[in-house]
Amino acid sequence: MDYKSDIVIIGAGAVGVAIAREFAKYKKKVMVVDKRDDVGGDASKSNSSIICSGFDCPPNTLESRLCLASRAMIDKVVEELDIPFKACGAIMPAFTQEQMNLLPQIYKEAYENQVYDVEYISAKQILEMEPEVNPDVLGGLYIPRDAVIDPFLFVVAEAENAAVNGVEFLLDAEVTDIHVIDGRVRSVETSKGMIETCYVINAAGLFCDEIARMVGEGGDFTVKPRKGQFYILDKNTPCKTSRIIYPIPTPETRGKLLLQTIHGNMLLGPTAEDLEDKDDHSVTAKELEEVEKDCKRLVPNIRVQDTITQYCGLRPNRIPAGFHIGFGEKTEGYFGISGVRSTGISTSLGIAKYVVHLFGEAGISLERNYDFIPIRRGIERFSEANDKRRAKLIRENPLYGRVICRCETVTEAEIVEAIRRPVGAKTVDAVKRRVRAGTGRCQGGFCAPKVIEILARELGIPVTRIRKNLIGSDMLSGMLRKEKEVL
Repeated sequence: MDYKSDIVIIGAGAVGVAIAREFAKYKKKVMVVDKRDDVGGDASKSNSSIICSGFDCPPNTLESRLCLASRAMIDKVVEELDIPFKACGAIMPAFTQEQMNLLPQIYKEAYENQVYDVEYISAKQILEMEPEVNPDVLGGLYIPRDAVIDPFLFVVAEAENAAVNGVEFLLDAEVTDIHVIDGRVRSVETSKGMIETCYVINAAGLFCDEIARMVGEGGDFTVKPRKGQFYILDKNTPCKTSRIIYPIPTPETRGKLLLQTIHGNMLLGPTAEDLEDKDDHSVTAKELEEVEKDCKRLVPNIRVQDTITQYCGLRPNRIPAGFHIGFGEKTEGYFGISGVRSTGISTSLGIAKYVVHLFGEAGISLERNYDFIPIRRGIERFSEANDKRRAKLIRENPLYGRVICRCETVTEAEIVEAIRRPVGAKTVDAVKRRVRAGTGRCQGGFCAPKVIEILARELGIPVTRIRKNLIGSDMLSGMLRKEKEVL
């Protein structure tokens, strides 16, 4: 099957989807292509869920500018798109005199980044704010506007809103080539067909160097995966913090942090391991032990024995480092984005505005779409409703009366809506990211079979074709009885 679009965005992570939504405000036909089963990319769905104020970005850089711009926009966007968000603030405690001596430079760089509300705080103030912090603390910094978000719903909500406003999404579609004729982009070849287009925006993250080489660009950089491993603890773990707890960074890494996610779990990590294999998503006992050791220096009573899962993300580490955003030097119609590593979620809104601005500056016609709809409403959470509201929901839709995921109290109604929405869930993990079925203590041990059945019914396909995520990740290997008997 062949397609036609004014702009093709390669990569459906936080950056690509934010750009798509921004272009939906103009009369342009936009298509987002990704080889994965769902929006969210790699790093965008396996990160620390932080929205940074930009205090610790390299000063006087494009990254710093875009992080600052994004933080100024995020409050409005999460309200428009109904995304769980909490501006909880962060503390960076120091435990040695050597660490205390580093605080003035961090404070100075925050000021250079125009994050003027970072403040020095005493050991007493830190322990009053966060009693679980190591009592050996000598002092630290308070960063009041750093926040936590649901990173899955952040991307999903933007994608749903972009789709409502006319953006097309082509998923499970690997880009295999980009055709250039007479020095200009003409089409994008994918595993699902050819897309005729005038402009390609490369937001492929970990694979942006490979996409760049398809058009003869990107010869001056490579991208290596930097693995970050995390712990997720049960919501009932007794030791929690209400703010993000940052370590003092080193020249090599920002270190391992602790935070309470938007849904109440404690998150610990990440590691920083430079790899060659872009498909290595393994977690290892050795590295997770380092996470535990480093986090216990910050918060001694944290209990990793309360872990319900571990996971890792691969950050696209550009060599040489730094944000590079702009039109290609050799190929007309090609626009590249590289170097977006740890702050992709935090800078995505600013990047989207910046990309559209550069298109306008290049003389590309951008006629405003004044019919753009900025509002999206999320799926109502049965778990968060009071008894009166729950009774009303069940009266209006009996599927709210069927709890599928007991750990997170997720109902069949929520799962069905997640599947039926624009850019809806088509795999078990896609359901998980939208409504949290399978994110609790049992990690899907109870609800996964029912989720598979619901997906098969709603998508009109056999249960044997339901996948965990990527092509080849079938949840079932075959049938012992006739399918109609199982269903």
